[in-house]
Amino acid sequence: MFALIFVFFFLNIPLLVSRFTQPRCFWRMNENKDKDEDLVTGCVFFLITEQRPVEIDYFNHILNIQTTTKNIQSVLALAFSMDEVNRNPDLLPNSSFIFEFSEHSCATETKLYSHLHLSEEFSDTPNYICYEQTMCIVVLTGPNLATSVMAGTMLNLFIPQQVLQVTYGPFHPILSNHEQFPSLYQVAAKDTSLALAMISLMLYFNWNWIGLVISDNDQGTQFLTQLRGEMEKITICFAFVSVIPVKMDLFLTRAEVYYSQIMTSSTNVVVIYGDPDSTLAMGFRRWESLGLQRIWVTTSQWDGTTSKNDSPLNSFNGKITFAHHHAEISNFKTFVQTLNPVNYTDEFLARLEWMNLNCKVSASVFKTLKNCLSNASLQWLKVQTFDMAFSDESHDIYNAVYAVAHALHEMFLQHVYNQPMDNGKGHYAHCLKVHSFLRKTHFTNPVGDRVIMNQKEKLQEEYDIFQIWNFPYGLGLKVKIGEFSSYFPSGQQLHIYEDMIEQATGSRQMPPSVCSVDCGPGFRKFLQEGMAACCFDCSPCSQNEVSNETNVDNCIKCSENKYANREQNQCIEKAVIFLNYKDTLGMVLTLMALFFSAFTTVVLGVFVKYHDTPIVKANNQNLSYILLISLIFCFLCPLLFIGHPNSATCVLQQITFGVVFTVAVSTVLAKTVTVLLAFKVTVPGTRMRYFLVSGVPNYIIAICTLIQIILCTIWLQFSPPFIDKDMHSEHGQIIIVCNKGSVTAFYCVLGYHGSLAFGSFIVAFLARNLPDTFNEAKLLTFSMLLFCSVWITFLPVYHSTKGKIMVVVEVLSILASSAGLLGCIFIPKCYIILLRPERNSLQKLREKTSS
Repeated sequence: MFALIFVFFFLNIPLLVSRFTQPRCFWRMNENKDKDEDLVTGCVFFLITEQRPVEIDYFNHILNIQTTTKNIQSVLALAFSMDEVNRNPDLLPNSSFIFEFSEHSCATETKLYSHLHLSEEFSDTPNYICYEQTMCIVVLTGPNLATSVMAGTMLNLFIPQQVLQVTYGPFHPILSNHEQFPSLYQVAAKDTSLALAMISLMLYFNWNWIGLVISDNDQGTQFLTQLRGEMEKITICFAFVSVIPVKMDLFLTRAEVYYSQIMTSSTNVVVIYGDPDSTLAMGFRRWESLGLQRIWVTTSQWDGTTSKNDSPLNSFNGKITFAHHHAEISNFKTFVQTLNPVNYTDEFLARLEWMNLNCKVSASVFKTLKNCLSNASLQWLKVQTFDMAFSDESHDIYNAVYAVAHALHEMFLQHVYNQPMDNGKGHYAHCLKVHSFLRKTHFTNPVGDRVIMNQKEKLQEEYDIFQIWNFPYGLGLKVKIGEFSSYFPSGQQLHIYEDMIEQATGSRQMPPSVCSVDCGPGFRKFLQEGMAACCFDCSPCSQNEVSNETNVDNCIKCSENKYANREQNQCIEKAVIFLNYKDTLGMVLTLMALFFSAFTTVVLGVFVKYHDTPIVKANNQNLSYILLISLIFCFLCPLLFIGHPNSATCVLQQITFGVVFTVAVSTVLAKTVTVLLAFKVTVPGTRMRYFLVSGVPNYIIAICTLIQIILCTIWLQFSPPFIDKDMHSEHGQIIIVCNKGSVTAFYCVLGYHGSLAFGSFIVAFLARNLPDTFNEAKLLTFSMLLFCSVWITFLPVYHSTKGKIMVVVEVLSILASSAGLLGCIFIPKCYIILLRPERNSLQKLREKTSS
């Protein structure tokens, strides 16, 4: 018979979690804390490989050993794993795993040290002396780092050539030092992605202000470094970082400081990372007992570390734990109850492990617990129990048993055991071969989990995320709320079950944990000097700047053809407008222009019809016709300013305005000169008759108009008017206007009009008192006075307006000045022609003169 002693050292083992795809809800009876439970204990198991079948009844002897429920949890997981291997016909055929468990198998760390002494422990070890063919000792230690280090150091010191060490529990980088621990294997997966998983959860719930509590050791420092490395990639800040001393006396002197640091912090989320059997765990239990309620984010090792206080279900406070993803191991409860159906009731088993609960009925569970917290709810839960859930450490034990079994199975297949061994070197050579096979062992366990013992090969990590609440009657509930898998691309690694959160808490939202309220769209962050990047003020975006996301550093300026809406979270296309015929204002101006032009046409018709009357002949009827025709075009000129501008209309606006008005004003000037010359002719001895008869006044119109045409030609040659877009005059609008090109040229044209009008005004003013019945000098004087007043008023008003109102001002000035000329010069004459014809009769005039 080949025998293999398999030594297991167990410490105080918290009740932990496993992952089940379905269901995802669990319940458990919390343990009663006493002084014995708080002691860190370890266990020693001897695993023997025998060439005979072993029935399940063999493991009944473990039921009579008095030990803590924590240790029973691991013992039962070990027995279940061995029994499953023994029942597997394809693994180690004709061989069985057995172990012995006695009251001396478990002890505190101090007692464990003495039991490990070679003279006291291994001299009395069953099968070590009794079984002559014992070749190698395989030691499984954990989950505490100190125990693994102590065991590894002592075993390498006393029996370095006959020992292989396998650890379970959290992965510790220090145990990967092959110089210090040359024959050590860690079953647990590395936690290289734990920091990323936790940060992904923070990011999902928009938590950017968190606290951190770690143990003051290499493991805590390494986690802090990893966490900071992930936090640097996104904006998540530490509200505080508490480093808890490992030594109890030092911790007790600072306990109040750590409590106050968490109590006074504004964060609602605190990350805890460290050994659950340490001063950190003691501090955590004290914080909970003092009513300190936070969302504690930690690892699955902290599932069983809790105070006696209960949390209300309507509170979001509780623990969120990250557990390594493991497939479901079924029939564990069936195996345990087969050992002793009487003692291992559901309530007893619920004190050992989480019991998976059908999530389809979990909603009524929460409702029952919330509204009717009584012993009846516990009895109801017992009916819903399906199976026991393996913890992370139980899974490690399960995989460790299978790893050793696979390594031995490969040795049997290659007949390694049949090779002769030399006396003193036989044990050492055999351990080397077991070590060689164990190092290369990789397999898929019966539930589908991939196991690789070579630590240089890295598997992608997967985590299950649970939220845990404690209720009266020692009842604990746990709900799986999400998963994290590093297999997937960045941004798709985290998946949260919002329906489970809503089912358990009544809301899909978690409490906020931020230093500053988010700056919503339309605002930007304004960092506070000397504060963390998560602490900031919010400042509104500047004019015509927007932000459509939260917490932006800088707002984005809208392009010129867009404008910011009132909320300043969106750039909107500006409306393109111009002085349109369809607008009320454009329609009114159009009607005015058409009316005045039609009215002027009527006046022209009246003058043509009554061209033989004295009042028409007396004031140079040809000049009157020219003036009326020019006024018709002056009234039609505003139509070029209304409607969508184009290159042609932009040029015609100013040129037509300049030339037509020049004709009109120069005609008025010619009329005033005609009046003045007419009275000078009647003076004896003057030569003015020649100028009057030769038609000199008619040349005034041609010369003045030619000068204006030259000015306009120069304007068009060097800087012609063009289509322009006014982006800034009206908020949210782009105004299509005609840019005058050269402002100087425009004012030269306008100034030329003014000089002609002023000249006409002076001449008419000088001739206002000349005696004649039909002397229109006074009418010309008033018309020029009105004309000059309109355009003098135009200048300041034009410069004080923007956009299409400038066009309106210019159009109104054209209409007003033209109407002034028409009204002052021709309306009085039409009144006489049409309403007072007796005053337009030559005979009547002679009778009036003779009288």
